[in-house]
Amino acid sequence: MRNSPPLSARTIGLLCLLLGAVLFSCKGVIIKLAYQYEVSSISLLGLRMIFSLPIFLLIGYFKSGKRGERAEMTVRDWVTIVILGVVGYYLASYTDFLGLQYLSAGMERVILFTYPTLVLILQRVVFGTQIRPVQWAATGLCYLGIMVAFSGSDLGNNANFLRGAALVFLSGFLYSTYVIGSGRLAPRLGNVRFTSLALTTSAIAVICHVSISSEPLLGLPNMVYVYGAVMAIFCTVIPSYLVTEGIKRLGAGDAAIVGAVGPVATIVLEYYFLGEVMTYLQAAGAGCIIAGVVIIGRSKA
Repeated sequence: MRNSPPLSARTIGLLCLLLGAVLFSCKGVIIKLAYQYEVSSISLLGLRMIFSLPIFLLIGYFKSGKRGERAEMTVRDWVTIVILGVVGYYLASYTDFLGLQYLSAGMERVILFTYPTLVLILQRVVFGTQIRPVQWAATGLCYLGIMVAFSGSDLGNNANFLRGAALVFLSGFLYSTYVIGSGRLAPRLGNVRFTSLALTTSAIAVICHVSISSEPLLGLPNMVYVYGAVMAIFCTVIPSYLVTEGIKRLGAGDAAIVGAVGPVATIVLEYYFLGEVMTYLQAAGAGCIIAGVVIIGRSKA
């Protein structure tokens, strides 16, 4: 038998990003399920990061490499990681949790995944990075799919829609800074090392926020803790390392576009767990998004 050819670095990066996007998409559905128990946004975010923090510390300690083999970190690196952890992850997560109080999980994904365009534009403005035609084409196809998939949503009956949309869009903008920073620091510092440091910083910021708030972490319904633990492991820790690995292999611009598969995953998850029905328009939109992801996956860096 002939041996199968090894997967290319780009293919591995694409698979990491796709799996990471699907796992991240589970977060919105789990949050909506947890909100049924009338838990606050900051309490739920606090549980997510409290359960995540020990895992980040353990992975960072055991998998960051030996001291002599690691790249030296400058003061600028440390400051950048702290900013990315606080702004690009903690504040992005908090505004996303707040927005989900007013939006469905599916609509949250749609608005949040405006961030691929924001990544491309911010890189162009701040670093002068050229935007390749294939990136524009894939982005356009993905957003066409998003618009088609959710064109049947009834937004007029939700008085708080604009508030939720603004919060989630802000979350997407803040998260785009994390994606860009990850693309620039992770290749030099190491995927595991960068992710562990940035998300440990984020977890500490969340815990500080919870400690000065009046929202409880104890005495909540048991299912809230179950949802918090599931969200920590499967919607935070695992996809965070997958996405950073994918960004290292594909670059921030392509990685952000591939992440647009997230809304498709949310449509399916909503159907199974929240009773939402998938329409023909949603299926057609999903096809466009998948096509955009395939274009990026097969294109040359």
